[in-house]
Amino acid sequence: MSFDLLRIQQELQSQGIDGWLLYDFRGSNPLARRILKFAEGSLSSRRYVYGIPASGDPLKLVHRIETDALDHLPGSKTIYLHWQEFEDGLKSFCKGKKRVAMEFAPMGGNPYVSRVDAGTVDLVRSFGVDVVSSGNLIQVFEAVLDEEQFQSHLFASEVTHSAFDVAWKRIAQSIRSGTGIEEQAVADAIEQHFEANGCEATHAPIVARNAHSGLPHYETGSGNDTLIREGDFVLIDLWARQKRPRSVFSDQTRVGFVGTEVPEKYNAIFRIVAAARDAGIQKVQEAFDAGQKILGGVVDDVVRKVITDAGYGAYFTHRTGHNIGVDLHGNGAHIDNLETREDRFLIAGTCFSIEPGIYLEEFGIRSEIDVFIDSNKTVHITGGLLQEEVIPIMKQY
Repeated sequence: MSFDLLRIQQELQSQGIDGWLLYDFRGSNPLARRILKFAEGSLSSRRYVYGIPASGDPLKLVHRIETDALDHLPGSKTIYLHWQEFEDGLKSFCKGKKRVAMEFAPMGGNPYVSRVDAGTVDLVRSFGVDVVSSGNLIQVFEAVLDEEQFQSHLFASEVTHSAFDVAWKRIAQSIRSGTGIEEQAVADAIEQHFEANGCEATHAPIVARNAHSGLPHYETGSGNDTLIREGDFVLIDLWARQKRPRSVFSDQTRVGFVGTEVPEKYNAIFRIVAAARDAGIQKVQEAFDAGQKILGGVVDDVVRKVITDAGYGAYFTHRTGHNIGVDLHGNGAHIDNLETREDRFLIAGTCFSIEPGIYLEEFGIRSEIDVFIDSNKTVHITGGLLQEEVIPIMKQY
């Protein structure tokens, strides 16, 4: 998509921000580079600033040996050589403004947004302006999906949903043949399914048996004894997107038991995880139905409370979810009040995961679904039906 100055300025006015300073030094601010539509792989060696006022012409502040760095963008150009001229250019932009947005997070609470060094923020503040986080601006222009992207997400969701059938069938077939199957062989089958359907994962899926499933970021095949046998518990976390520009990921996690009857110890934990997942979905739905703003961190709190109240809070060791876009972990609001202070609002047009988990020494259970909020603020759950029980693999497949 092309750079849309008018839309950015309308959003600045809507959020009550007088200007947006997009600053970068040698690729230190990838968010700014994406907003400013730099070509993939391009890199400048000197500081530049693109200052967007809430109204009027933008400022292009560039170094004398890289005067063309921002030529693809509208606005008036100021060329600096000495550092004093650079600072004067910033000061000129800030004159008459009260609130200026930058890729900054108060008290370092959200490192996904915090891309500008503290010294540069100090410098801008010295000009008498209040520097505020651009986090909610970033997600409007980075995380909101258009209709084509939403359709790509739905396509990927169908492929990831059917990939579980491929995986469970391969496991069941191997058990009936009397050989069992390695975790890696199941992961390979999943990736072959993605390839056959025009999708890519960018990283191998997680296939984890028994105690391996208790490690949230387990690397498939790296644990002791990776052969899946009858009586094993298996967690599969997989993700994919179409092999075409601007396509959006689907990200799903489900769990199964290699047998016909699932032992209660697995079902008991799964019911807690599923209840937490559903509480998060309900919280999002209620907020948008009521026309209320809701922070990603608030949804994390609601989900985490269900698991904590059940006595397993210490075993839920990661955030509840993450934004999903052309990157698996996108640049919109995450569902997190554990690892970071997620103070961005969930907004229409964005997609994110809800994926609570309980990770015990013997096994771990996670249930992950994707949520998309459309332009009418309707909440969609994508990727097939919600998993309501641990799958008895040998019974269903």
